[in-house]
Amino acid sequence: MIVLDTHALVWLAEGNSRLGNQSRLLMDEALKAEKLFVSVITFWEVAMLVGKRRLEMQMSVDAWRKSLIDNGLKEVDLTGDMAINSAQLDDFHGDPVDRMIVSTAISLTATLCTADEKILGWNQRLMRLDARQ
Repeated sequence: MIVLDTHALVWLAEGNSRLGNQSRLLMDEALKAEKLFVSVITFWEVAMLVGKRRLEMQMSVDAWRKSLIDNGLKEVDLTGDMAINSAQLDDFHGDPVDRMIVSTAISLTATLCTADEKILGWNQRLMRLDARQ
């Protein structure tokens, strides 16, 4: 089971070369097995990035999201427990979106695919996959 960080999802969707071959292979396998997940907060973050013109898309975020879900990506709703746990991550940086994505992965006992150095270097209970590999 894999949860994608926001940039990993964008890289996968656009075929970006920054996504490593091993990560792409594992994502493809997880997708086929219906075990590739993304937190709902990821779509919020993408919409914010598009709105701020820090990310360009060829279609609306709504259409992009629907296409991804129609192709097998599983969307995970945030629960109250996930939200509370995200606020209680020991020695984790302050980005609330990162906290909720990490909490989602921990709650699902899933591997988080990310290239975020702060998350990759966090030495707590999280299974990680470096998206660049």
